[in-house]
Amino acid sequence: MIKIVTRSTKKAAFYLQREKVVAIPTETVYGLAGSIYSDKALRTIFELKNRPYYNPLIVHIDAVASLQRVAVNIPDKVYELAAHFWPGPLTFILEKHPSISDYITAGRSTVAVRMPNHPLTLELLQKVGVPLAAPSANPFGSISPTTAQHVFSYFKKDLEVILDGGPCDFGIESTIVGFENNELVVYRLGSITLEALESVVGKVSLKTHAEDHPKAPGMLSKHYAPQTPLVLTPQIESLAQQLLGQNVGLILFQKRDFKLPYCTEILSEMGSLEEAARHLYDTLHRMDKKGFDLLLIEPFPDEGLGRALNDRLKRASITETHYTSKNVFCV
Repeated sequence: MIKIVTRSTKKAAFYLQREKVVAIPTETVYGLAGSIYSDKALRTIFELKNRPYYNPLIVHIDAVASLQRVAVNIPDKVYELAAHFWPGPLTFILEKHPSISDYITAGRSTVAVRMPNHPLTLELLQKVGVPLAAPSANPFGSISPTTAQHVFSYFKKDLEVILDGGPCDFGIESTIVGFENNELVVYRLGSITLEALESVVGKVSLKTHAEDHPKAPGMLSKHYAPQTPLVLTPQIESLAQQLLGQNVGLILFQKRDFKLPYCTEILSEMGSLEEAARHLYDTLHRMDKKGFDLLLIEPFPDEGLGRALNDRLKRASITETHYTSKNVFCV
């Protein structure tokens, strides 16, 4: 059903202004976007993704001044953080403006909002003239898309327009923060590190899991997962040795002496967390299409951007207890 894969924001705006859903690029991942003032578009987003209605959406705006269109009683710290990180991958949970639909907020009194750092999407927001709600452009729970081709593979039968902005620069989702007792709380680890946040506002706390009525996207325990079962293990070499002869693919953080006869992907030759983040979802997409029975991936250093990468992998993976000592894999 895809009618257009385009770099024209004019064409994308034409569809959005007619209550259609359009796939858009951001610096983090691609999103499925619809006008925040169109319940028809918002329902279509949930239907396309098969996303539960209790999981809220993120609103995208084109300028800090546009915050007042979607939120009220905005803390001063929001403007302080926005001055450092906007446009960019930082999402705020704020008290919602009365005009914001319950579809967006899952019935909550708060709304998630950010200003993306992608030239095409900022241009599109200005052309459309309204903020856009845009969760990631993938079926609920699956690997997030970082290229237009990923989106096309997911939705070629159901989506009309993809705005192609090339590969995403960051490769993992935005960091989501809110305020409790005037203190900053991180609800989702993402492209902005804890260290970067703390350099601006001091110590922050973490509350990144919620199974019932999550405050923010990405808080559910199962998310970002390939179809192929994925095992996250710090003992990747010894586990791979045990599984010799089986149909297994390996994903390593950086290049090292690893001589087992497996199809192996390296996320960063030099061990750069930023480079690994850019490549992670694309690598998972490619490995997921190779027909393996099992994928093994090693964790990242649990610091800086590595925390967010490990968070994604923990939600995407099964545990090592899901296979037996006889190497019979059990889902």
